[in-house]
Amino acid sequence: MPEALQLLGGGFAVALQPLNLALVLVGAVVGTSVGMLPGIGPINAIALLLPLAFAVDLPPESMLILMAGIYYGSQYGNSISTILLNVPGTASAVVTAIDGHALTRAGRAGPALAMSAVASFVGGTLSIFGLVLLAPVLSAWALRFGPAEYVALMVFAFVALSSLAGRSIPKALAATGFGLLLASVGLDPQSAVPRFAFGQLELLDGIDFLVATLGLFAVSEVLTLAEESPVGQSAAAAWGRARLTAAELTESGWTMVRSSVLGFAVGVLPGAGGTVASFLAYSTEQRISDDQGTFGSGDLRGVAAPEAANNAAANGAMIPLLTLGVPGSGTTAVLLGALLALNVTPGPLLIEQRPELFWGLAASMYIGNVALLVLNLPLVGLFVRVLALPRWILVPGVAALSYTSVYAVTNSGFDLVILTVLGVVGWAMRKGGFPLAPVILALVLGPLLERNLRRSLALSGGDWGVLASSPIAVGLWVAAAAALALPPLAARLRRSVAPRAGSGPPSP
Repeated sequence: MPEALQLLGGGFAVALQPLNLALVLVGAVVGTSVGMLPGIGPINAIALLLPLAFAVDLPPESMLILMAGIYYGSQYGNSISTILLNVPGTASAVVTAIDGHALTRAGRAGPALAMSAVASFVGGTLSIFGLVLLAPVLSAWALRFGPAEYVALMVFAFVALSSLAGRSIPKALAATGFGLLLASVGLDPQSAVPRFAFGQLELLDGIDFLVATLGLFAVSEVLTLAEESPVGQSAAAAWGRARLTAAELTESGWTMVRSSVLGFAVGVLPGAGGTVASFLAYSTEQRISDDQGTFGSGDLRGVAAPEAANNAAANGAMIPLLTLGVPGSGTTAVLLGALLALNVTPGPLLIEQRPELFWGLAASMYIGNVALLVLNLPLVGLFVRVLALPRWILVPGVAALSYTSVYAVTNSGFDLVILTVLGVVGWAMRKGGFPLAPVILALVLGPLLERNLRRSLALSGGDWGVLASSPIAVGLWVAAAAALALPPLAARLRRSVAPRAGSGPPSP
C-alpha cells in the first residue's frame, strides 16, 4: 500500500505537467460534448482524434491521457441527452433513462443531471483507487471467467433486469426474447448462413445497435410527445433546482458506493463493460433500496446507480487492457490500437517497464473526474433550459437529431426505414406496457451469449453440463433462478399478510 501510494504520487507529478493537465481538461470537455450527441460516442471521437494526436507528436503517456479523458468524459455527456430527451446514445445509458427521464417528465431534470454528475465522479474516483491498488489481483481474477461463466453471467443479466418488472415479468421476458431475435438477424457467425434477412442485403450485417436504440427510445419518444399534449406546449413546465440537497446526497450515498464497486468488478471482465455493469447495478439497488416502489417512476437513486457503475466500469476496463493486453470494450480496443502504434505493448510487465505511463494515467483520470464535476455542475441549469423549447421545435429537433445521427454513422437509407419501423414498435410496446430496456440489453449481449455458448459446447463435445461446471457458473445460475423466483413469491407473501394485518384484534 505505501509503495502504491508513492508511485501514485509520481503519477500526479506526470499528470500535473502543464501539457498533460491541459490534455486532461481538453479530453473532459471534448468527451462531454461528443457524449451529448447520440451515435458519436467515445469510439468515434477517439478514432477521429487519433490522427491529430499523432500529427502533433504527443508522448505515449500524454496521448493515453487525452484519449482516456475523452473516454470517461463521454460517459457523463451521454447522460445529458438521455435524461433530458430520452435519447440514449450508448447501451450503458439506456438504464439511466428509466428514472432519469421520468424525473425530467416530473419537472426535476436539474436534480437528475446533478445526481448524474456526482455519481459519475464518485464512481470514477472509487474505481481509480481500485485501479491503483487491485490491478494485478483483478486481472488474474478476470482470467477465471471462461465461456461457460460468461453464458451464466449473460443469462443472469437478462433475468435480473426482467425480474424488476414486478407483475410484468412475462412482458419483460418477452421483450428480452424480442431483443435476442433482433440480435440474431444477419449472417450466422460460424456458417455464414443468412438468418432472418428475408433477401435484403442490408440485413446481412445485422441490425445496428444505434438504429435500434434511437428507434425504440428516441423515435418512440417523439411519437409519445406528439400524442400527449398540444404542439405549442413546452416539454416541461419546470426543471427543478440545478443542485442536490444534503438529504438527497445522503440517501444516495451508499447506492453510489455499492454501484461503484459492482461496476468496477464487472468492468474488469473483458467484453462485459458498462452495459452489464449499469443494468446489474440498477437491479441490485432496486432490490436493496426500493422500499416504497419508486424505482422506475423517478427516483434519484435510479440515476445514481447506473451512472456510478458505468463510470466505474469504464475505469475497470483499463485493467485488462493495461495488464493483459485484452480490451474490455470497443473503446479500449481502439486505445489498444493506439498503444501498439506507439510501440507500447500492454501486459503484466507494463507497470514495471513504463511506470510513468500507468501511474500518470491513473492520476490524470482522477484529475479529469474532478474537472468534469467542476465544469458540468454549474452548467446543469443551462443544459435543462432546452426543455423550455416549445414542442413544435423540440419534437422535430429530436427526430432530426436521431435520423441525422443514424445516417451519419451508417450512411444507409435502409437503416432509416428500420429506424422508423422500430420507432413504431417501441411506441406500441410502451402502450402495451412492455419495457424497452430488456430489448436493448438482449440486442447488445445476444452475440456475446451466442458466441460463448457455442464455444462452451464445442470445447465440451456438446455436453451441456459444462455450463455449470465451475463454482462461479453455479453461483450465477443460482442467482439467476433466485432473481426470477423471489419477486413473485414476495408479492404473494405480501398479499397473504395484508388481510391478516388489516383485520386487527378481535373486538371484545
